Amino acid sequence: MSTSCAEAQFLLDVAEHKMTVLRDDGGNGRHVRFSRPGTGCMHFDLITWPGYLCYTGDMGTYVFQRLTDMFEFFRTDREYKKRNGAKLAVNLPYWGEKLQATDRDGYRKYSSEKFKTNVMDWVEQRGLTGKRGHGLRDELQSEVLDHADDGADTAYRAAMDFVWNGKRVFHDFYEVDSEDYSHRFLWCCYALAWGIEQYDAVKQSAAEAVPA
Repeated sequence: MSTSCAEAQFLLDVAEHKMTVLRDDGGNGRHVRFSRPGTGCMHFDLITWPGYLCYTGDMGTYVFQRLTDMFEFFRTDREYKKRNGAKLAVNLPYWGEKLQATDRDGYRKYSSEKFKTNVMDWVEQRGLTGKRGHGLRDELQSEVLDHADDGADTAYRAAMDFVWNGKRVFHDFYEVDSEDYSHRFLWCCYALAWGIEQYDAVKQSAAEAVPA
């Protein structure tokens, strides 16, 4: 799933969510809940204390560490991303580096789609798909690509064992990264961006309502 599709799906998932502030000490201590009234489906909480943020809920749990105020940290890319057409400002590589604890699925996992793309990129970059590669695609499909959904170990072994014209094609292919961000981590990052925006909007409205 592309990130643009994932973003659109997330926005549908939270279209009816409401925010409840369970704790806000005016500094770095917060506990903010987002949920659809009457159900716990896809609910999530954002909990901060100095230097840390814990995202937890129906879609997993992740703990991040970087700045004293972690809401400030997750606001960093907001304006830049939105100038470039994103509805929600997420920075997956950078945010992933700040993880201190992850959901049971981790934050990156083997992707069969990325593996297939890597296989085809590998043979094309080596000029094996021209006339001299007649029949190669069919062999790759049956011997390698058909195993992509059997898990990382099986897929990589199929690639490493593949022989074409008497030679192994995928020398050192195990060094090629076929991992991608997990669905739960991607959802978490959109939840962070969206949830902090909701919190900021409410705080701004409250500030504007106070008489000068």
